[in-house]
Amino acid sequence: MTSAQSSNSNFSENDLNLLEDSEDADNHNSSTTATRLSLQFQLDNSFLGQRIDQVAASVWSEYSREKLKQWMKDGHLLVNGNVVKPKYRCEGLELLTLDVELEPQIGAVAENIPLNIVYEDDDILVINKPVGMVVHPGAGNPNGTLINAILYHYPKSVELARAGLVHRIDKDTSGLLVVAKNLEAQFSLSKQLAKKKVYRLYDLVVYGHVIAGGTIDEPIKRHPVDRIKMAVLPGGRDAITHYNVKERFQHFTRIQAQLETGRTHQIRVHFNYIGFPLLGDPVYVSRVRVPAGASELLNDTIRGFKRQALHAAKLGLIHPRSGEEMMFEAPWSEDFTELVNVLRSENKAY
Repeated sequence: MTSAQSSNSNFSENDLNLLEDSEDADNHNSSTTATRLSLQFQLDNSFLGQRIDQVAASVWSEYSREKLKQWMKDGHLLVNGNVVKPKYRCEGLELLTLDVELEPQIGAVAENIPLNIVYEDDDILVINKPVGMVVHPGAGNPNGTLINAILYHYPKSVELARAGLVHRIDKDTSGLLVVAKNLEAQFSLSKQLAKKKVYRLYDLVVYGHVIAGGTIDEPIKRHPVDRIKMAVLPGGRDAITHYNVKERFQHFTRIQAQLETGRTHQIRVHFNYIGFPLLGDPVYVSRVRVPAGASELLNDTIRGFKRQALHAAKLGLIHPRSGEEMMFEAPWSEDFTELVNVLRSENKAY
């Protein structure tokens, strides 16, 4: 496994060559142009009888089914070299060919926002996201997001769906994210996530005494009343979280959780569901809970920690080009470190 530490670490020559593509990375004023996408995929018998538009959406999941259907109709997506209708049924072993000019895929504006880059090469970018940074522009957050920063750092990412992002973490969660720098890498990473081959380990602090580790296997869907929240509900999407107890305090527990799936707010929802909500969570904890008899320092620290105590600490993946297994680590943010240190001194277990 290749390992890289974030922040002020010294990288070896084999770990990273920053901005090898410096012509694009440094030319922040360059205009965006279309790029040609030329891909092939050989089907096997597992696709027998399926509609070709469904198959194409499975093979090239970064593009919507409607876009792929349009490319079929326009002759950009061929089956065995021939134009077919989207309802064509696969007979087995067809060769799909996609050849199309891609216009810019994202309308966000590039902004000169510093990035804490853990690792970078021609195919991927691994970032340690700070607390408070929104990942994707949206209502109320048109600027200052991670995507705005990525577009400035690597302008060609405008040609990729979501600027190369394949997963997200919440605004107030710190830690690791991987970003693809080309379509092949984006396809590869998306499939790794779908097949549960991406290793994601989080550090968190919860209210209460967690006795032992375990697995939470409960479906998650949008809360039926409070649309900001997610909830464990029948009919939700499968969600699996494995966890281990790392450190016990009198009234809190530090835990490491490994995601098998990646649903919205998964860790926050799962631990709230089993009765151990995350310290500081502004969405799933209705009020701050300070232990009786808490010292002034502990009281101030808990009341002053106004975000979920959650950090994406480790990220493991298979490199899209080389096939090498890679593991990245990011140290705790300053506020998380301070929180744990205060718990160790002011709320230590008996």
